[in-house]
Amino acid sequence: MLPILKEYKVFLQLEKSLSPNTVSAYLSDVDKLFLYLSDAHITYQEAKLAHFQDFLIDLAEVGISARSQARIVSGIKSFYHFLLITNQLEDDPTDLLELPKVGLHLPEVLSVEEINAIVDVVDLSLPEGQRNRAIIEMLYGSGLRVSELVNVKLSNIDFEHAFLKVEGKGSKQRLVPLSEEADAQIRLWHIVRNELNIQKGQEDYLFLNRRGSQLSRVMIFNIVKQLAELAGIKKNISPHTFRHSFATHLLEGGANLRVIQQLLGHESIMTTEIYTHIDVELLRDTVLSFHPRNRHLP
Repeated sequence: MLPILKEYKVFLQLEKSLSPNTVSAYLSDVDKLFLYLSDAHITYQEAKLAHFQDFLIDLAEVGISARSQARIVSGIKSFYHFLLITNQLEDDPTDLLELPKVGLHLPEVLSVEEINAIVDVVDLSLPEGQRNRAIIEMLYGSGLRVSELVNVKLSNIDFEHAFLKVEGKGSKQRLVPLSEEADAQIRLWHIVRNELNIQKGQEDYLFLNRRGSQLSRVMIFNIVKQLAELAGIKKNISPHTFRHSFATHLLEGGANLRVIQQLLGHESIMTTEIYTHIDVELLRDTVLSFHPRNRHLP
């Protein structure tokens, strides 16, 4: 156990007088956060509000319920409160972190116009511009999870047939078609990518930073946030918003829910139904148009 967690454990036991089970649960919550931050190459002292929000998205992706997420947030807030009162941090980065709402949550969805606005603000004159354009096209065009996106390998892309082999949760693989735009942008990025000084062991990863190393999930989160801000979009969005938008726009266009389930890599159709936002007007129009009780007889 890390020294800071040992200090925190003593604090929970002696200062808070919590039961052994509660202490264990709080430590487990912080362990989950530390694992996430470690993957993102960030220390707990450096973590900002955006990182915690992305962490919650990550929890939702692996199927952790809103109720369990809320309990984990409480544990994390307790840890940062401990750091604050012991003068190990000057400010509490979790102060504005909201508890997830228990119950069905319909996520933010971008309109096609909003996605186009984000694409339009990508500065292709910058070295990373073409990379960022390809990232947006893959998030929206293929519905990838951010964890899947950062692990995309060149060896898993079939450019001839425009398909991508994705390794999702539990190392389960699926084939995802590349949109024409994503295919084109990846090819353009590949030209720029070849000019980088690619680090040893990173040669097969599609998306790299300027130092030639694999991008982190937090870096993708920051890219999306910056582009949305430049595009003047006020919605609270993340890389996962593009995945929701991908599913929503397919559904609204008439795609079968089972097909969307396969594209997203969901084991259960119920998961697809929860993650897919359906406009209320669309539901109403569907009932009015297709239910036999609403069909006007001649």
